[in-house]
Amino acid sequence: MTEKHPFDDFGINLFSESVMKECLPHPIYTKWKTATRKEDALDRNTADAIAHAMKTWAMEKGCTHFTHWFQPLTGSTAEKHDSFIEPGDHNQPISRFSGKSLIKGEGDASSFPSGGLRATFEARGYTYWDCTSPAFIRDNVLCIPTIFVSYNGETLDKKAPLLKSAEAISKQATRIVNLFKDKDIKRVNAMVGLEQEYFLIDKQQYQKRMDLMHTGRTLFGSMPPKSMDIRGHYFGSIPERVQAFMSDVDKELWKLGIYAKTEHNEVAPCQFEIAPLFIDVNVAIDQNLIIMDVLKKQADRHGFACLLHEKPFQGVNGSGKHNNWSLVTDDGQNLLEPGDRPHENIRFLLFVCAIIEAVDTYPELLRMAASCYGNDYRLGADEAPPAVISICMGDELEIILEKLRKGEHELKNEVETQPYAIANLSYVPKDTSDRNRTSPFAFTGNKFEFRMVGSSRSASTTNIILNTIVADSLSRIADELQNYKYIDDIRKKSLTICRNILQKHHRILFSGDGYSEEWLKEADRRGLPNIAHYIDSIQALIDDKAIAMFERNKVYNELELQARVDILTEEYRKSVKAEVLTLLNISKKEILPALVKEIKFYSDAQNSLGIENAYYQRKIKHLLQLLHDFDEYYHELKEKMENREQHPENRAKAKYLDTVVLPAMDALRTVIDNIEESISREHYPFPTYDDMFMAM
Repeated sequence: MTEKHPFDDFGINLFSESVMKECLPHPIYTKWKTATRKEDALDRNTADAIAHAMKTWAMEKGCTHFTHWFQPLTGSTAEKHDSFIEPGDHNQPISRFSGKSLIKGEGDASSFPSGGLRATFEARGYTYWDCTSPAFIRDNVLCIPTIFVSYNGETLDKKAPLLKSAEAISKQATRIVNLFKDKDIKRVNAMVGLEQEYFLIDKQQYQKRMDLMHTGRTLFGSMPPKSMDIRGHYFGSIPERVQAFMSDVDKELWKLGIYAKTEHNEVAPCQFEIAPLFIDVNVAIDQNLIIMDVLKKQADRHGFACLLHEKPFQGVNGSGKHNNWSLVTDDGQNLLEPGDRPHENIRFLLFVCAIIEAVDTYPELLRMAASCYGNDYRLGADEAPPAVISICMGDELEIILEKLRKGEHELKNEVETQPYAIANLSYVPKDTSDRNRTSPFAFTGNKFEFRMVGSSRSASTTNIILNTIVADSLSRIADELQNYKYIDDIRKKSLTICRNILQKHHRILFSGDGYSEEWLKEADRRGLPNIAHYIDSIQALIDDKAIAMFERNKVYNELELQARVDILTEEYRKSVKAEVLTLLNISKKEILPALVKEIKFYSDAQNSLGIENAYYQRKIKHLLQLLHDFDEYYHELKEKMENREQHPENRAKAKYLDTVVLPAMDALRTVIDNIEESISREHYPFPTYDDMFMAM
């Protein structure tokens, strides 16, 4: 008997298009397919038929419940489970799942963040089926991807505006493709591949660190003798225990139809990465949220804790979620594919210039979209781009774009790619440009890689903003081109548009070392914004320019944007508050007693000698100074934290935390780290960085 291969179960828990085609009558399948293309709406009979097929398929796989799986403004996912069982004739139990139950659910909208869009007494919120993202089974529950809106229709989630942004960019990109005489194209999809970085540490060690459990990052901890200096972890041999974990992650993801393609050791100790293949942006976000959940649950089963925080360990590389983004037509053309002769590919150059214009017009929005409070500890460090937004196009395209900007009539490729000379290989391909890992927004062959995005959050906001700002630029370009009938005129006008964009926005192009101090000075000279703190970027959502842009693209209205500003600001406050209160609690109940035990140990040792000992005296003096510093900085942090209540307004309180409380927390951390280095392992109550890194 042939042993079953994991690939044999690929997609077994996904109600995919192929499953629907197989289990639905052809007219029903056709109506669903038409609805996904936005060419028609689903009627009740069609919904009933799909619901019945979905229920039958799920129950055959052991499901007893279904849920509307949605993405509230918490940054994670939510679900409420309902059973298929209902009373039938003579009160006998039967299974039932109607089209109405498939399409619409109801949740308590007042219990989720709404930024004032919903009052506590206004509780109705509705989930509506997103028929473009396939249902799936997790833990014997049928999960149906949905949007979440209020009783009055305001969006209370991240999926609804994501779908609107995808529609906006599809509409405008399709206009331009059609103007270039590709008339059969009806849709352009934003395609995304999300690389997910994460840490694994031993669960027993994790459970001894209250800071990790409560906040996701270590609030204290000194560097170990060996961390990243030797860099032997990156792409190294995967530890056997981790390999077993990764294998189970892959199997579960494959069952859900997720092409988990790449996995490897990352740069930092205990850090790893997983990357799926490109897919439609809406489904890509859904899949990434599933991946994050699978990583955490499988880690727990393997005796690990999975850390998704952007900076779990100070002084060690943090984690990102690299957002690889491109535009692909419904017949498979990648609009960001330069081809062999990019200098002659005017349509490609036009789309690239539209992206350049969009990024340089709204860099503050992209800075906000990539971040959360935790990402402030990562951006600008050795492994992540600075908070300054710039674009790296690569050597070949930079030369072409510069010639275009200067108005040189002959655009040609002046970068020669020399073949590698490797024995026994007759063909060794080489890219036309190197990769720049210090660039926050880099062109990488046929896509843009947005490297700033933090690891812990949904990438929805990132792609909502990216889709919308590019759609806005494409809309303006399409308006300029639509009056031209002949392709030669369109091509000539397109070059003029590109030239005008590059002359106005070339300041955003930079291919050098984004980590260097020289670049920060140069960026300042160019007038590029450098928003070092996430809290200062949030207001970009309600800038007049941003409001107008979102409204004309029908993605957000002003009330929805204001609500999101309020939610993000409050979330920032709560994150800082949780960290400060956790650190104060640990300091008082764990760090102080440990330090006192160490002082007593040396005092007793000194007394037992009956004579003065220089070493003991120096040690006691040092420990007493630490005790003094600890007491001073502990009470300073506590007092400053209490004084936050003097700022009743949401943003003012958040800024106070950022500028006053966080520096005080850093000062206390410095003392605690010195305490860790000064007292014995016997008295220190927590696993150190060294303990956690070596426990793998």
